[in-house]
Amino acid sequence: MRVIVNGEGAEVAATDLPGLLGELDYAGSHLAVAVNHKVVPRQSWTEVSIRSGDRIEILTPRQGG
Repeated sequence: MRVIVNGEGAEVAATDLPGLLGELDYAGSHLAVAVNHKVVPRQSWTEVSIRSGDRIEILTPRQGG
């Protein structure tokens, strides 16, 4: 199905948020995720279904100065 991830179109097979993160190679515990402009708490990730047309933002921390 076609979704928008971080502003770019993507074709994915995953139907839930954990599956999507795995498919896109996002690993680790320092992630924030929003689906259709709503932040999804980590404890709710398994309850979120992904549908065609969804807009997903995945944020990771960065270091720098």
